[in-house]
Amino acid sequence: MELIDILFSRRSIRRYKNKDVPKNILDQILEAGRQAPSAANRQPLHFIVLTDYEIKRELSKGLFNRFIKDSPITIIGCANTRDILTGKWSIVDTSIALQNMVIAAWILGVGSCWIGDFKEEKVKQLLKIPKGWTVVALITFGYPAEQPKPKKKKSIEKLVSFNKF
Repeated sequence: MELIDILFSRRSIRRYKNKDVPKNILDQILEAGRQAPSAANRQPLHFIVLTDYEIKRELSKGLFNRFIKDSPITIIGCANTRDILTGKWSIVDTSIALQNMVIAAWILGVGSCWIGDFKEEKVKQLLKIPKGWTVVALITFGYPAEQPKPKKKKSIEKLVSFNKF
């Protein structure tokens, strides 16, 4: 399969098989995040790999994130927003790294889902995230136990213009 086909086939996965992601696969996913570009190559990011069921259960008490507890792995992407040189770009840099991880995972047969439904202070407290760091997103990872159909997307004409908005 060509990379472009892989990108077009990726879906958000919310149901996972009860199967661990092997360390060598996780290492490749994390390496894909580490290799992402960042402003001035400052790499103002940190990933927390969460496998502890009790913590995942605690984080899955929202309306749109209840499946966190059922994921083999949840990765929390944090951005160092206090970096003097590139702090204002750290959220973008962390998002780029996380998306690299999502794509790498899909290539390796591992599904994922971006989670925006979280209370940042609760996440920071539970995971002992220091001041100066922002929680950008939580992403669940695991082997898909579902095959969602493609969602309807807006036409390219509604999303793209040239030279002016």
